[in-house]
Amino acid sequence: MKFGIKTLDDIEVQGKTVLCRIDINQPVDQATGTLKDTTRIEACTPTLKELSDKGAKVVLLAHQGSDIEYQNFYTTAPHAQVLSGLLGKQVRFIDDVCGPAAREAIQALKPGDLLLLDNVRFMAEEQTLFEMKLKLSHAAQAKTLLVQKLAPLADLYVCDAFAAAHRDQPSLCGFEQVLPSAMGRLFEAEFCVISSLMEKPERPCVFVLGGAKINDAFLMMSTVLGGGIADTVLTGGVVGEVLLWAAGKGIGEPTKRFIQQEGYKPLVETGKALVAQYRDKIVMPEDLAGVHEGKRLEYTLGTIPSDFLVLDIGTQTACAYQERIKAAKTIFVNGPMGVFEEGPTEKGTQLVWDALGETPGYTVIGGGDSIRATKKYGKTKLISYICTGGGALIRFLTGEELPVVKALRYGSHLNVKEKNNG
Repeated sequence: MKFGIKTLDDIEVQGKTVLCRIDINQPVDQATGTLKDTTRIEACTPTLKELSDKGAKVVLLAHQGSDIEYQNFYTTAPHAQVLSGLLGKQVRFIDDVCGPAAREAIQALKPGDLLLLDNVRFMAEEQTLFEMKLKLSHAAQAKTLLVQKLAPLADLYVCDAFAAAHRDQPSLCGFEQVLPSAMGRLFEAEFCVISSLMEKPERPCVFVLGGAKINDAFLMMSTVLGGGIADTVLTGGVVGEVLLWAAGKGIGEPTKRFIQQEGYKPLVETGKALVAQYRDKIVMPEDLAGVHEGKRLEYTLGTIPSDFLVLDIGTQTACAYQERIKAAKTIFVNGPMGVFEEGPTEKGTQLVWDALGETPGYTVIGGGDSIRATKKYGKTKLISYICTGGGALIRFLTGEELPVVKALRYGSHLNVKEKNNG
């Protein structure tokens, strides 16, 4: 048991039906039905192999697609094919989540078999709207349709979805209320690595924060700076743009409109307080880049045209960040420095990632975009630890107890007898 949570070493799975929640959410080319990346799928295979090799009847639950927009949903059928190839054995797929077909398939499993159910977010109770509006307690989540239909068929619940550990949904937090529970090998590894580094990072400790999903980044800055964990925070992406606006720097009206459209305007006030309190530790871009008629343009602060849309940090800033990264002993990274998917606006991210590959410090990268940038620039083998979670990693770094961690601690103290009587 680690952190009050059972691991696979603490449970007997031979002949048992194990519900295993994994996070294999990957970019999908819906036109061809193929996955654009398999990083998260590869990361969970050690847990699945161990469960299957030990004779468990393994039922996999997973989601595909952000539920902010319904068109992002997609079947998990392609994931079963990829998993089968990686594991060297069939992972059967069924296009049902907890209906009669799914339950019948689960009951027909034999020791060592693996079955992947369809996208759990096809269930309304797994969606963000359901999670955020109803705010069900974990006990109430145990009464949802998903848990009520599947839990009676299972003996154990294993969560290996650290990347989704910040979500408070039935497939992640409901089963632990009625089934003996444990964390999988990926969850265990990520929890241990991040906890260890947070407790005592080698100095200097530098955080690099960028990307476009930034709400939690601002919460995290308060924690890591206030708690003395981070010595310096280097900012780029929308994080940097919001802080520049907060500091009274001209960033162009199109950039301000984008920040407002994304609902980040309230963070400008948060940014003002952070900049005032930690001015010596928060490093903002000195120059910014955008595109005009397909060509990259860079401007230093104070010279940015009012009609300029910021899409990347400038070369001067990226080079300054490189020096700080190479001199650091511990580096946390979440989010690229700009729109790295496009040639004219990838320079800032590429230069920062070059430094991450060269620094002798311990590097930790989290989040889907950060992982894709790492792959794009060929740095995967040069990064000390790649965390599958983005939102979960940042929420963990805020000091908040993640919902799934809380649920697993509860489920780790249940046993089969309590489950059968409950």
